[in-house]
Amino acid sequence: MERYESSKLYRIRHSMAHIMAQAVLEVFPEAKIAIGPPIEDGFYYDFELPRAVNEQDLNRVTKRMKEIIKGGFSFERRVVSADEALAMFANQPYKVELIEGLMAGNLDEYGEKRKDGEEVILTTYRQDSFEDLCRGPHVEKTSDINPDAFSISFKEPAGAYWRGDENNQMLTRIYGTAWETQEELEDYLQRLEEAKQRDHRKLGIELGLFAFSQLVGKGLPLWKPKGAVLRDTLERFLRDEQIRRGYTPVITPHIAKVDLYITSGHYPYYADSQYDPIDVDGEQFMLKPMNCPHHIQIYKSEHRSYRDLPIRMMEFGTVYRYEQSGELNGLTRVRGFTVDDAHLFVTPDQLLEEFIAVVELIQYVFNSLGLLDFKARVGVRDPESDKYIGADDIWEKATSAIIEACDRLGLQYTVEEGEAAFYGPKLDFIFRDVLKREWQLGTVQVDYSLPERFEMEYVGTDNKTHRPIMIHRAPFGSLERFIGILTEHYYGAFPLWLSPVQMAVLPVSNKVDAEAKALAAQLQAEGFRVEVYERGQLGKKIAEARGQRIPYQVILGQRDVENGTVSIRLRDDTELEPMPVSEFIAMARHVRDSRAMDLVPAQQ
Repeated sequence: MERYESSKLYRIRHSMAHIMAQAVLEVFPEAKIAIGPPIEDGFYYDFELPRAVNEQDLNRVTKRMKEIIKGGFSFERRVVSADEALAMFANQPYKVELIEGLMAGNLDEYGEKRKDGEEVILTTYRQDSFEDLCRGPHVEKTSDINPDAFSISFKEPAGAYWRGDENNQMLTRIYGTAWETQEELEDYLQRLEEAKQRDHRKLGIELGLFAFSQLVGKGLPLWKPKGAVLRDTLERFLRDEQIRRGYTPVITPHIAKVDLYITSGHYPYYADSQYDPIDVDGEQFMLKPMNCPHHIQIYKSEHRSYRDLPIRMMEFGTVYRYEQSGELNGLTRVRGFTVDDAHLFVTPDQLLEEFIAVVELIQYVFNSLGLLDFKARVGVRDPESDKYIGADDIWEKATSAIIEACDRLGLQYTVEEGEAAFYGPKLDFIFRDVLKREWQLGTVQVDYSLPERFEMEYVGTDNKTHRPIMIHRAPFGSLERFIGILTEHYYGAFPLWLSPVQMAVLPVSNKVDAEAKALAAQLQAEGFRVEVYERGQLGKKIAEARGQRIPYQVILGQRDVENGTVSIRLRDDTELEPMPVSEFIAMARHVRDSRAMDLVPAQQ
């Protein structure tokens, strides 16, 4: 599978970012330009503008971009020194700041330092009258881009802090998307519009799932009763399945001494996303950023023999990360979240079979949720990066084990450099939702490094001490993010077994209110989550139940009472023939217990 960074679409979008920057500078000659990378499904560029941008401005920019595209200007690569670049961008303060950072050795995609002490070499790309710091790649010439296959927009608030730091200047971020054909663009824009309707932040309010409070703090969701039911149902499902597969639950605190994370390596690695330590009786503590060091301490609390292994610890453990305010996004980017974490401690002989069993668990979870469109990615370390810990030989062992497991399972997978955890390679599952958006969900990681750092041991068959191997895994990942993704994927219409309210009993009139309450009690006794809608006319009750995406509307009239039947209306307005209460209960029980996606079995 071709990587996005080397694809034609990536080159088109990278080129479009430069074309847009040129057009904006021509519409706003006094503008200051910052950065403009390609991103998933598009591109953006950040500007300091003299005033707020409006739709008329975007129309002028769009018109000029089409003219530049049709001009057929070549993208010309140049190699320049840092001094030349400083002179070139003398009136662009953000570019100057980037160049000065590069000169100080903080090199990134704009250039490289040949050897220590040698001159910093930068690359630029020029099309028409515009030149920008860039390593590429780009299309050959602007006319290689379809002028009818792009659009630009700005979001409210249409801004981003320079370098993501809220203490810096707020810039105007203009987004764009570009495709090879107009049909692809129209399909994308249609999906984008549908995504607005499916936005979990909007649905979360409408369905009463969660809330945020300024007094509690940004990025810290509050789970309302219906959201808590949804979350609890997911937790119970995975907890019960894990226990059935030999996992044992553990619980760890929300804070720990900084020394724990220094030993693990998380403290320096996640320095920018951790909260500052707090002093407690002269010792430094911090909010927990990861669960794995805690589980290691549970392992180390007892003497371990090869007979004890494998040990499979599981925890729905809440962790905390500092995220910039501008990066927070409903449930999918928060500051406190719960991970369905588990850590397996195994011998070398157990590694392959245990890894395969973990992957099979993740596949079972996905299948149970109807998440069938996913692919596998083996993440290995980038040989050019120094962020990874551990010796080469253990990385090779861990990577080989993952690839062998994938081959044994018949998984279709790609191997991608730079996608490993800092302590070991991993297998990620990339799910594509109904809008064709990709999300990383389940992950499994093989780790030889943390057992070494913490000097973990078990006594082997030879009566000598050995190091166990760790497997880190999380089928859901963050529960908050997972629920946000599920909410959008299902459009709030969760499968019956997950729905916070599974049935709404709707009495046709207040004459059968008592019977409606009795029926609700009967359904609740069968384990269903039920609400009775007593107020208003029947049409209003139906509309409210439909708006709440309640799977079954159980309509009860006088004739139903007399005949011992119920009239069932599904949330998509499908009406079933009246049926005996016992028949409805049997049908709903089957749908729930089988975790079916459809509300009516095929034979109905």
